Amino acid sequence: MRPSPDICRRLTAIGALADDAVGLTETALILAAASRPGSDAMPYERHLEKLTDDVAAYVGADADDPVSGLEMRTEALRQVMVKRYGYAGSDDAYDDPDCANLMRVIDRRQGLPVTLGIVALHIARALGWHMEGLDFPPRFLVRMEFEGRRAILDVFDGCIELTPPDLRGLYKAVSGAHVEISPSQYTAMSNRDILLRAAAKVKIHHLRSERLDEALDTIKTMLLFAPENAPLWREAGILYARLDRIPEAIAALEEFLRHAEGEPSGDTSRYKTSVLLQELRERLN
Repeated sequence: MRPSPDICRRLTAIGALADDAVGLTETALILAAASRPGSDAMPYERHLEKLTDDVAAYVGADADDPVSGLEMRTEALRQVMVKRYGYAGSDDAYDDPDCANLMRVIDRRQGLPVTLGIVALHIARALGWHMEGLDFPPRFLVRMEFEGRRAILDVFDGCIELTPPDLRGLYKAVSGAHVEISPSQYTAMSNRDILLRAAAKVKIHHLRSERLDEALDTIKTMLLFAPENAPLWREAGILYARLDRIPEAIAALEEFLRHAEGEPSGDTSRYKTSVLLQELRERLN
């Protein structure tokens, strides 16, 4: 489903912003409304405010204790999000595109790691706490920092804190026992990248179901708020080609090449794309 003209305009405006100016929750709610025409974001904004107020009330002044403040903050998130409101992951989350929609996640209190993480990030940041999302391949995680100490939390699994052995086990379970974690697995994500990770789950669902038109619509929506993302242009071009929409495929792949100019020289995607472009242009002649 393509977003309404109003939502397209709002996402396009977000696409013109620098990464650090993109509002995480605001944009997530706009994206959620894109697939729910006529929905009102206000009740969801009020719910997030209530969550934030409840966490603040639970932790009180202990949040700023230099010794136990980090533990108190993580415990407050756990008690309010998980115990009081019932936010949790579910076995079928990865097969349900609604679990990537922040409105539906708030309605059902269930979601993907990344959408549950957006809720936790909203609460922490609204309280002035330092929290960031981590680009951990097996599962989106959040990291809270206070007084020089850090805690990595798995919001999908009850907001539990993960130790280094836990993280290694989670990574190896997906990547193989012979693979070790590298520092890049702990890279903090920008708000735009977090939103892209959530939307990618919807795209993958459509691709697996062979709904190419819907997958393409999802990519086009992603490009509204991330127009500089070269890989997305390439994905769009390939899908246009598969749908036999050759002029659009050529235009998208040309955009990919333009945005990929600064990519590492060892990346073969530019060469492969150039070959595909030549083939597509010959089909038009």
